[in-house]
Amino acid sequence: MAAQLPVLSLFSGAGCLDLAVERCAEPIGANGARTEGPFTVAAATDYDARALRSLQANFPGVPTICGDIRELSTHELLDTAGVAKGEAELVVGGPPCTPFSKSGFWLEEKRSSTDPNASLLDEYARIVAEAQPRAFILENVQGLTYATHKAQLSRVLEQLTGAGYRPTYRVLMAADYGDPQLRRRVFIVGRRDGGDFRFPEPTHSGWSEHTRTFDPTKKPYVTAGSAIGPLLSGPSAPGEIVEGTFADLLAEVPPGQNYLWHTERYGGRDVFKWRSRYWTFLLRLDPDRPSSTLQAQPGPWVGPFHWENVRNDEGIPRARRLSQAELLRLMSLPDDFLVKGDGATIRRQLGNAVPLQLGMAVVGALAEQLGVLSRPAEQRDERPDDRDAVLTVGASRATV
Repeated sequence: MAAQLPVLSLFSGAGCLDLAVERCAEPIGANGARTEGPFTVAAATDYDARALRSLQANFPGVPTICGDIRELSTHELLDTAGVAKGEAELVVGGPPCTPFSKSGFWLEEKRSSTDPNASLLDEYARIVAEAQPRAFILENVQGLTYATHKAQLSRVLEQLTGAGYRPTYRVLMAADYGDPQLRRRVFIVGRRDGGDFRFPEPTHSGWSEHTRTFDPTKKPYVTAGSAIGPLLSGPSAPGEIVEGTFADLLAEVPPGQNYLWHTERYGGRDVFKWRSRYWTFLLRLDPDRPSSTLQAQPGPWVGPFHWENVRNDEGIPRARRLSQAELLRLMSLPDDFLVKGDGATIRRQLGNAVPLQLGMAVVGALAEQLGVLSRPAEQRDERPDDRDAVLTVGASRATV
């Protein structure tokens, strides 16, 4: 195979999107297969030294830059990667999603979209404009597309259009591409040649949080039970058994239910008012459905918790938090993927990441459309692009 094409990774975290970049040649659901793809990560950067230690453990040959991207020059990034302006095939990355996520939406700066970290979108656009890769992939939480953040989304689309690209965005569901998780992420993709990007066709279908319909022509969703069921045996690690204020109530919540079980409308104790808490409060996995979204900074009573109880030292039934091995499976990551740090740090790194199958689907589709990856017809994801809208920015046209 010819020399692999260089990719610049921004806001790299533990390297989950980078893994999707390097494994994009594998078919959806390959489950551990190793196929050499067209891309290699030439340089990665993040401000979080702990996350970069995870990336370095999984990509020992990739040079990294640890620091604030607002102080990073594109020249330094290109020099670290060993490429010149215009030579990188891709720029990929997800600016921190905290400003646009639902978590912490009670903060005024988030409701009004004035969180200063939102400016990191501008830094992503700056590096794309200055590095001039052949194409880029920017990912973030679905909240970036909400009306509250319209100004930020419009601004970054205008910046990317001004840099010579035609940005297209769409919210995608991870479970639709074979991940055992009902996680939505928005992807903004653009090509320097101005060509259209066609988002990959979903390969799976099933019930989500908001719909009870599914497409019988597609594969069924991968369930939490099939993903982590084989890991049930073995003792719980320290901190996994849930104790404290709501421990008894949580242990009584059935699989797939949450705090609503303990309202007057359901079969538990009448403790909480109807819809008085966030959906994830005391939420337990349903083994027959994909997991709900794994959150980066969950509170002590924020799920999903495992569907099975264990017993504490006193023999009392208790719910338990998901183990690291289970979190990896729910992100479709290999069992040997290394995440450095304590429990909270690991959850934050994985909760901020892109599920592997979803990332591979998007990167693989772009690689095919750029002509650097060829797949058998049965593995191709093709569909008409008639659901894309068009936003006119000055004299340029940006598909949104």
